[in-house]
Amino acid sequence: MNVNGLGRKSGLPLKKQAEIYLRKLIGEKKYQDGELLPDEVSLASRLGISRHTIRAAIGILVYEGLLERKAGIGTRVKKMNSESAILSWRSLSREMSKKGITVQTFDINIEMIKASDIAAKALQVAPSTPLYRLDRIRGWNDMPILRSRSWFHPRLKLTGDEDFSQPLYDVIKNVSGLYANRADEEFLAVSADKELSVLLHVKTGSPLLLRRHIVFDKSNRPMELAEIHYVSDRFSLTLALKHGE
Repeated sequence: MNVNGLGRKSGLPLKKQAEIYLRKLIGEKKYQDGELLPDEVSLASRLGISRHTIRAAIGILVYEGLLERKAGIGTRVKKMNSESAILSWRSLSREMSKKGITVQTFDINIEMIKASDIAAKALQVAPSTPLYRLDRIRGWNDMPILRSRSWFHPRLKLTGDEDFSQPLYDVIKNVSGLYANRADEEFLAVSADKELSVLLHVKTGSPLLLRRHIVFDKSNRPMELAEIHYVSDRFSLTLALKHGE
């Protein structure tokens, strides 16, 4: 990508190229340290695109929780805690990369299987409806940290051939056109069963944190049930609460 102008022959839409450029830009130390990004006019001029296009690209990163915009001030990288913040459920890999951690995926498996009772209730489908279920073992420094299990609503029209090494909600958006808009969260203290003890390299009965969330699209329809088991002594979650006005 040419910094002095986006590649109009690259095959990627200009908005997507601008988004890629911004992701690289916000990784620079000065922006990680709180310096304001260049304004929209400057960025549009630098990249040779319209202000509308750069604003749309910035909006995507604001939506993902990577940037924050304040009227009359500007746009900067959104500060996150060193732990995993609850607001960042959209992309573990993007969040951890901001902390200098590369997320590894040790195993991916997707199959069509009858919905569990919990999945059927969460996704508002009939019991035992065949659904795609995605299991991933993920971690870093060659150590498994979590097993995520996602059940998907049939309206997403997944085929099972998607590249789930990519950020999950990007995959869903590209296939179905649906955006993950919000999630209802539940947290439980559980112990590792035999299967999870093998997958996560812990002893059977070891304490795990189960994070269960139902993800909804912009029309408030359930699209995914995720059940994520974390090894509790290798990972921590934080919840930031704000007083309502």
